[in-house]
Amino acid sequence: MKLFFLSLLFLGSSQFLFAKKAFPQKQDTKAQYEEFCAGCHHNNRSSFVNRNWQFGNSLEDIFRSIKFGQSELGMPAFEKGFTDKELYALSHYIIELSKDEKLKEQIASSSKIHESEVQKFRVDTIVSGLESPWGLEFLPNGDLLITERSGYLYRFSRGKLSAPIKGLPPIKAGGQGGLLDIELHPKYKENGWIYFSYSAFSNKAGNKGSNTAIMRAKLSGNTLTNQEIIFKAEPNFSTKHHYGCRLEFDKDGYLFFSVGDRGNRNNAQKLNNHCGKIHRIIDDGSIPDTNPFVNNKNAMPSIYTYGNRNPQGLVMHPETKQIWSHEHGPKGGDEINIIRKGANYGWPRVTYGINYNGTIITSDTIMAGMEQPVIHWTPSIAPCGMTFVKGNRYPAWKNNILNGSLRFSHLNRSVVDGEKIIHQERLLKNIGRVRNVEVSPDAYIYVAIEFPGKILKLIPVDN
Repeated sequence: MKLFFLSLLFLGSSQFLFAKKAFPQKQDTKAQYEEFCAGCHHNNRSSFVNRNWQFGNSLEDIFRSIKFGQSELGMPAFEKGFTDKELYALSHYIIELSKDEKLKEQIASSSKIHESEVQKFRVDTIVSGLESPWGLEFLPNGDLLITERSGYLYRFSRGKLSAPIKGLPPIKAGGQGGLLDIELHPKYKENGWIYFSYSAFSNKAGNKGSNTAIMRAKLSGNTLTNQEIIFKAEPNFSTKHHYGCRLEFDKDGYLFFSVGDRGNRNNAQKLNNHCGKIHRIIDDGSIPDTNPFVNNKNAMPSIYTYGNRNPQGLVMHPETKQIWSHEHGPKGGDEINIIRKGANYGWPRVTYGINYNGTIITSDTIMAGMEQPVIHWTPSIAPCGMTFVKGNRYPAWKNNILNGSLRFSHLNRSVVDGEKIIHQERLLKNIGRVRNVEVSPDAYIYVAIEFPGKILKLIPVDN
C-alpha cells in the first residue's frame, strides 16, 4: 500500500443508509488505527490533515472506503476483520484528525522547507511527550534509545514509545543531574553492552552528595540486566550542576567521558580528584596503562585531560579519528577543543569568559603549557550535544560539526578544515533548547529539544 491510498478511497453513496452507532473508547480506536492503518498512513496521523478529499469526507464516505476497500489501488477491505461498530468508530476518529488544529500547526511546521547556506531540509517531529531528552542512541535494528534527565529510559520502536525501561541504578535527578548520556559498545552486536552516565548518590554513610557515575548493562526486552558500575567520580559534592557527562568510544575501543568541575572551579587543575576532566578507561572500567598520569601516585589514573570546566559534547572525527569536545564557559568563553593526551585546557587559570556577576576570573586568555580552544563563543551559546555529520544524505554538510545551543535555542553548524573551524551557521533558530544531536545508522540527523521534549528528524530536500 502507498501512503496516499486511503485518501483516494472515500467513495460517496447517497443510497447507503446507516443507523446511529455507539463508538468504542477513544483509546481503543487510536490503538486500532496505529495497529492497522499507521503502516501506510503514518503514526503521526498527518495523512488526513489539510488534504483534498477526492471522493468525499463524510462519515458515510469514509466508512464505505474502509469497509469495502479499493482493490485496484491496493487498499484492502476490512469488512471481515472489523465489526461495523469498530468501522464507524475508526471513521469518526479519522474525521476528528482532519479537524485537529494542533496537528495542522505541527504539520505546517514540519512541511516547511528550511534553507541553510548550502543545504535545504525540512523537520519532522518523530517523538513528542518528553520533558528533557538528554541521550540518544540507535540500536542496530533502528530502534532509538532515549534517556530522560528525570531518570527514565525509553525505547522508540516502530512509531511507539515504550514504557520506562526497568533496571536503572538509583539516580539523583535534580538541577543539572539525572540520567545523562548513553552509548553502545563498538562491538554491541557481539556483547550487548550499553553504557549509561548519570548522577549517582554517594555510597558513603552520612554523605548526601553526588557525582558522575557510569554503568554498563544489557537490554533484555524492557529490562536492563547484567548491570555493572564501572566508574564513580570522587569526591562527592552537594552541588547539583556541572556533572558533564558525555560518552564516546575511540577507534581503539577505549571509552572517553567527561566530568564537570561540579561547581568548584579549582577542581579542574587538581589531579587528585576526577572533576573538571576528561577520562579514558577500558570498556570494563579498568585503566589503560598508557594513560598520561597512570604512574603519578598523586593523580587519578583515569584522567586523560584536565582544566575542563563542564564538557557536554564529546565525539570522534569520522576520518581523522581525533576526539573533539566542547564545554560550557562561565559568562562567555564556551569552547570547542581537540582532546590531546595529558593536555591542560586551562580552566580557571585561563578563560575567555567572566563571572556571571560581571567580575573578572582572570585577565589571562593564553598561558604557556595550556591548550587554546579551536574556537570560543562569547557571548555563550551554552553548547550541548555534538556530532559530526556522517554519510551522504547531507553532502554539503559532510564532516561538519553540529551542536545544540541551550541559550539561543538553535542548532549550530561548524565547518571543519583540518584542525580549524573556518565558518559557522545557526540553523533552526528558536526551535527550542537543543540538548542533543545524533546521526542515525542510516545517516539521518536527529535533534533532541527540551521543555517540551521532542525528537526531531532533519529530512534533506533535493536542490
